[in-house]
Amino acid sequence: MRIKFIILGCGSSMGVPRPDGFFGNCDPKNKKNYRTRCSALIKTSDENILIDTSPDLRQQLLRHKIKKIDKVFYSHMHADQTHGINDLRPFYMNNQKQVNIYADKETSKYLMQSFSYCFKNFSIEYPATLKLNKLNASSYIKHKNKKIKVKSITVKHGNVKSNCFIIDRKLAYITDVSDIYKKDYSYFKNLKYLIIDCLWYNFHPSHFNLDRSLYFIKKFNPKNAILSNLSPVLDYNQLKKVIPKNVAPAHDGLTIELKNFFYFICDLI
Repeated sequence: MRIKFIILGCGSSMGVPRPDGFFGNCDPKNKKNYRTRCSALIKTSDENILIDTSPDLRQQLLRHKIKKIDKVFYSHMHADQTHGINDLRPFYMNNQKQVNIYADKETSKYLMQSFSYCFKNFSIEYPATLKLNKLNASSYIKHKNKKIKVKSITVKHGNVKSNCFIIDRKLAYITDVSDIYKKDYSYFKNLKYLIIDCLWYNFHPSHFNLDRSLYFIKKFNPKNAILSNLSPVLDYNQLKKVIPKNVAPAHDGLTIELKNFFYFICDLI
């Protein structure tokens, strides 16, 4: 079995279409313009590792027939990354084992304040279903009895900090970012894949716009780049026309596969 990195959702904070049915510039006839909020899954031979629990997590899990979650990495504390946390409860119910989640200090504080019932034993009927752990700079996931490193790097996201994740120094996942610290540039250079925030065309104080995304793609020189966290402003086909050949818009379900440290992308074009 190959390691798979699955983009479960690639939409901005309200998704596409928005709850009021607004598609913006997106053509509703194109299925790739239907975007749930950002979550991703690392699927190995031994583990399923979730990145963020978007409000659309239930839909995403059912769509991909995901039967277990072993651990969760959180990027940051915002609602569009955390408010699907209740949908982790069935994975405790299946084996009576708490699901390990990993978050930085601010995100941990927010989760404990907002979803305390997930972490505390209130009664026999309502046990703690999740175990909160510190997100370290380096974590490891299991695949065929081998350990693969996942590095966490802090980036700016407007007035808060967010964490991005680099898997085996080959793939980086950066969905919510307004700036990257220069001291960390070397970690992002010459990767196989760079999945990066791209909200819309104009400036935004908390996110990369298209120009900013392309600037960092050129600077970091990945073999392939994928634009994610896309708002209704960005139509899939129109965006493809104005970006370099090694860059593609994300869509829900886009899957990158890894075998023997070589990455393959499914349904990129």
